[in-house]
Amino acid sequence: KTHGTMFASSARRAILRRATSPGGPCIQGCRYMSTEKVWKVYLSGEIHSDWREVIAEGVKSKGLPVSLSSPNTSHEDSDDCGAIILGMEEERPNWDKIGANMNNIRTKTLIKEADVVVVRFGEKYRQWNAAFDAGYASALGKSIITLHPPKISHMLKEVNSAASTVCEDASQVVDTLAYVIRGDLPAHPRDGDKFVPIADRLGAGNPNP
Repeated sequence: KTHGTMFASSARRAILRRATSPGGPCIQGCRYMSTEKVWKVYLSGEIHSDWREVIAEGVKSKGLPVSLSSPNTSHEDSDDCGAIILGMEEERPNWDKIGANMNNIRTKTLIKEADVVVVRFGEKYRQWNAAFDAGYASALGKSIITLHPPKISHMLKEVNSAASTVCEDASQVVDTLAYVIRGDLPAHPRDGDKFVPIADRLGAGNPNP
């Protein structure tokens, strides 16, 4: 089938989605008043790349009702906070403990309040904290989105098994949030012209194979 034919039904679906989505006009034409929930999204994981900024910009550009939060992303501050506020400890384990306990106040509070927890893993650094956050979020029954390069999928298979969605780049996280919150899908499928809607693959009515 041609590219145009494959997306003929998609155009009809898009009209219906806009009419019935929480962010769209009432399907009967009634006056729309915004009752959108503000979604709290916690961004856990590595601090060495701009993935948080990419998600923040994407959420802003799409006008999504999302409130983003994260741990303290200053490595030095998160290491020294306890010693600066409470006083220095002679032994490194004690220094780390008072800092970690203080950071945990923020982390536990924000994860508990979150609707969605995004956990980012990179190739270069071992993100022990991110793995712990993922486990904590899972224990709380939170919806988890993991974000990492395909190369490390095997090492993260247990973490990914607890995730609702596994993304390879930050733009997929933004697109997932846009779909979950408003039912909006990207203008172009990830697979481009190779994408075939399930109704075209299996026939009308989506019969079981």
